[in-house]
Amino acid sequence: MQQFLLDATGAINDFIWSYVLIFMLVVLGLVFTFKGRFLQIRMIRDMLDAIREGKKGTAGGISPFQAFCISMAARVGTGNITGIAIAIALGGPGSVFWMWLIAIIGSASSFVESTLAQIYKVKDNGGFRGGPAYYMEKGLNKRWMGALFAVLITLSFGLVFNAVQSNTMAIAFENSFGSDRLIMGLIMTVAFAGIIFGGVKRIAKWSEYIVIVLAVLYIGMAMFIMLMNITKMPEVIALIVKNAFGFEQFAGGTLGAALMNGVKRGLFSNEAGMGSAPNAAATATTSHPVKQGLIQAFGVLTDTLVICTSTAFIILLSGAYKQQGLSGIELSQAALSTHIGSWASAFLAIMVFLFAFSTLIGNYYYGETNIEFLKTNKTWLMLYRVCVLAMVMFGAVAKVQLVWDLADLFMGLMVIVNLIAIFLLSKVAFAALHDYQRQKKAGKDPVFYSDSIPGLDLEAWEPAPAVKKIENVG
Repeated sequence: MQQFLLDATGAINDFIWSYVLIFMLVVLGLVFTFKGRFLQIRMIRDMLDAIREGKKGTAGGISPFQAFCISMAARVGTGNITGIAIAIALGGPGSVFWMWLIAIIGSASSFVESTLAQIYKVKDNGGFRGGPAYYMEKGLNKRWMGALFAVLITLSFGLVFNAVQSNTMAIAFENSFGSDRLIMGLIMTVAFAGIIFGGVKRIAKWSEYIVIVLAVLYIGMAMFIMLMNITKMPEVIALIVKNAFGFEQFAGGTLGAALMNGVKRGLFSNEAGMGSAPNAAATATTSHPVKQGLIQAFGVLTDTLVICTSTAFIILLSGAYKQQGLSGIELSQAALSTHIGSWASAFLAIMVFLFAFSTLIGNYYYGETNIEFLKTNKTWLMLYRVCVLAMVMFGAVAKVQLVWDLADLFMGLMVIVNLIAIFLLSKVAFAALHDYQRQKKAGKDPVFYSDSIPGLDLEAWEPAPAVKKIENVG
């Protein structure tokens, strides 16, 4: 049965990723990049300002910074360590270049989807919730499309992606400590159950702490390794570029593998255009949707250009990627051991456990908010939680390739649905960007109102004050 599933998902994935998704991601990313006048580069300062402002928090709600951390908790996980290792093992060093490119282009897509999530968010027990399902229903008037997306993201993030995370954790501990994968699965399931029954505010708080600590530790370790090998850095960068465009790779048929694996693993890690991060972005209480859109665009750049690149350099500087039979977490562990000794394998196993656990938190929340879109009945939410915990157990003992193939399949379908929606609604996101820039140019702290963009029926935003309306008329 597992072999049949492997063959079927492999064939579908080849078609979706080789022909459909790469075209859609690159073309729409470029369209949004040009429409936003390269906002992902020219508005870096605004992104940093929005993050600093978001740290202040809001009474009784989720702060923009906490919403950013929920999305980063899902982004910063095993994709940064295992996914990048798989990309290099299958596609060679050149896949790193294509990973960089899709992140820069994709950050514009992330801006659009997260801005739309903020515009079309809805009120929820003193806070907010939203995401692609909500802007498909309210912006496009297509509830069926929102329901389809809600089902796909619940299956992929809440169930399959969480199986991917537990799979990586279990294998890492098995390699380093010889621990039983079933026992690891039980430990993860029990620990995770304590988090998900605490609600979104507990999820936000855990994400805020775990993500910051892990990211700083991992980047610091990578910086140390790069400094120790500083003379080899130009050689490694040249290797990446040469393998991305080299005649050798083209003649040998590996250029396509480098491109496809770089895009696929880069997207799995940074989630640009996927429709996942907007679910977290919508929870934030902020004065203008564009602020959260900019924060999420910055998250894509941080995830790929900093954290994923750290893994890539650790692997390429070690030369471990040349060894036959090494892929995924085993390759990352071997590379790190080459640099700092055999104890590094155990250290990375513990770090992977924490990385993946933080990702379980973000992934779970994405499913929860979409379950609420489909049905607010608490019985469905309880059933979802039980299924999530079951998939964490399943992932710990499942065959690696099947878990990753299922993740790729559901991710691909999700991205297609979301990219269609954000393309159709992009004019609303760029109208909001124009409103934001107009206010910034006037020296104001941008504030958004329900009538800032004519013709929209928005639940979560207040109308402009009467005085402002009179001034506008005059």
